[in-house]
Amino acid sequence: MNSDPTIDVSELRIGLYVYLDLRWFEHPFALSHFKIKNEEQIRTIRGLGLKRVRYSPELSDRESPEQTPPAAPARDEVSPVIAQALAAKKQMIERIRVQRAAAARIENAFIVTASTIREVEKNILTKPAETVKAANQLVDQISESILSAPELAIHVMGDMTGGEELYFHSLNVTMLSLMLARDLGVPQEAVTALGMGAMFHDLGRSEIPSRILLKVEPLTQAEQHLFEQHCDYGVTLGKRLGFAPPVLAIIHQHHEMFDGSGYPQHLKGDSINLMARIVGLANYYDELCNPVNIANALMPHEALSLMFAKLRGKFDPRLLQLLIRRLGVYPPGTVVQLSNGAMAMVATVNTGQPMKPILIVYDESVPRDEAILIDLSQDSDLNIAKAIKPALVPRHIYNYLSPRKRVSYYFDASQAQEGTRK
Repeated sequence: MNSDPTIDVSELRIGLYVYLDLRWFEHPFALSHFKIKNEEQIRTIRGLGLKRVRYSPELSDRESPEQTPPAAPARDEVSPVIAQALAAKKQMIERIRVQRAAAARIENAFIVTASTIREVEKNILTKPAETVKAANQLVDQISESILSAPELAIHVMGDMTGGEELYFHSLNVTMLSLMLARDLGVPQEAVTALGMGAMFHDLGRSEIPSRILLKVEPLTQAEQHLFEQHCDYGVTLGKRLGFAPPVLAIIHQHHEMFDGSGYPQHLKGDSINLMARIVGLANYYDELCNPVNIANALMPHEALSLMFAKLRGKFDPRLLQLLIRRLGVYPPGTVVQLSNGAMAMVATVNTGQPMKPILIVYDESVPRDEAILIDLSQDSDLNIAKAIKPALVPRHIYNYLSPRKRVSYYFDASQAQEGTRK
């Protein structure tokens, strides 16, 4: 049973944080719990036929002025208001249905792409010719879709994609690198080399012992020296596979840093190949979000904040600004608290409106597979108040919003297809 106190609907006032004990589609509000912001919301709640509503003293404004509200109007007095609001709710439900269908389509595309990546990584050394051809075709498909889309909608993948085994570091790095290339206006002939370099940037790791690659404790100096040789090993393997010089440059330089602190050659600034700078930035970000030891993983917004606040000297400043601008202050996968106190996860960022993402919202009255999706570009009453560290989110809420341990991104290619039809 709920232990929250209740209040008569005639005593509702602005600033109260209320809970509506109705099914989500039986009331016109975006969420079933929220802080009352105006008299219109009070009139609407009174028109729902409830005698009393639950409220939270902790989440309510304590400084709200005392009010002597008018007696609750009869239900038929506000029924036109309710009817209009419920009609708006029906439109919202239809938008959610369309968004959920789009998410399913995008996740299916992600599964197909991830499966192709799996085959590429498995067969690159045993079936080199046909695998390189398949990789080139995949890069061309992805880059064509990204470059021709009017706007990019970047999605974080849910658990219906097949679990953690479908996380591929190389796929994330390729996606992020091609997104940056789009913003830079990199010509198509260079984009293919960028995509291949991003996909195979860690090719040389196949020569490094698993005990080093999978070690969760810090590497010893000797182990670190051996690990750093994967850049040279990758070039050797890349030459054997017939990779072009621009692809080899990315493989060799993707760990070089703008301030000269990288490896293997300690290159600095513009002496690092531009394509390698792009892949190196995407690689660094993804490894912060998805490290070998998942206990050390940073939330997407934490990773961007760290890179900008404390590590910015390591990256090409123009590229770092582009990454932050395109992923937004709250990248996909970030758990946030909304202005009405509700908890949500950023599901999709449209790069044209990075501060207005689509959110998955926690509501205990709604089954997780029917979770409410709110598009902040469509809902002017809500905004993101702050990001929340996973450790501070109650476990049942975190599992509802973000069941995956690793963050995988994909993008909506349908806009690109629509753009090519016009």
